Amino acid sequence: MHRRTALTVSAALLAAAPLLTACGSDAHPGAAAVVGGERIEVSSLQAQVKDVRAAQAASEQSAELLKATGDLGRQKLTGMIIDRIIEKVAEDNGITATRAEIQQTRTAYVRENGGEERFEAILLQQRGVAPDQIDGFIRHEVLMLKTAEKLGFTDSAEGQKKRTDVYSAASKALAIDVNPRYGAWDSDRGGLTAATTPWLRRISQTPAAVEAGA
Repeated sequence: MHRRTALTVSAALLAAAPLLTACGSDAHPGAAAVVGGERIEVSSLQAQVKDVRAAQAASEQSAELLKATGDLGRQKLTGMIIDRIIEKVAEDNGITATRAEIQQTRTAYVRENGGEERFEAILLQQRGVAPDQIDGFIRHEVLMLKTAEKLGFTDSAEGQKKRTDVYSAASKALAIDVNPRYGAWDSDRGGLTAATTPWLRRISQTPAAVEAGA
């Protein structure tokens, strides 16, 4: 597997973001969203938020981190929805991520970003990812990279269109239904309405470069 050491942060899905579609509904009490008929429970979302808040509170930059992630619930829900879109595309194309691939990719990221502690701090600050969520984050990175390689997603106009078409088709097939408590899936914005900071944005730099403002 050809592996990049810069975090792409779901770059393959970003091109498809404007075409993601869903409707809000309160027909699923207790669910933050329903994706492909599977519920994302409010309790699961709250658990992810709690993990991040605990990690932020333990950071020397806790006040800054808390202030910067006031919409963390919506950000995490958006991420959970995106993860399911990534998984569907991978499954449809027979793509998996082994434990060895996840570990190898994590090791590369850690090396490129100045060690484990700094890598964890960058993910917490830039992505709202708690330490115990990192392997899941990297797993989806691996799935996306392998999908891009298998399906030939390139940076050309043709490659970008192909990537958009694939992820758009998957998102539509999943019939994403968001609890209006959290907003609705905005097809133009590629995220949840009422969120102050878009979750979906193109990142082509390493976390270290992002942190430095490069």
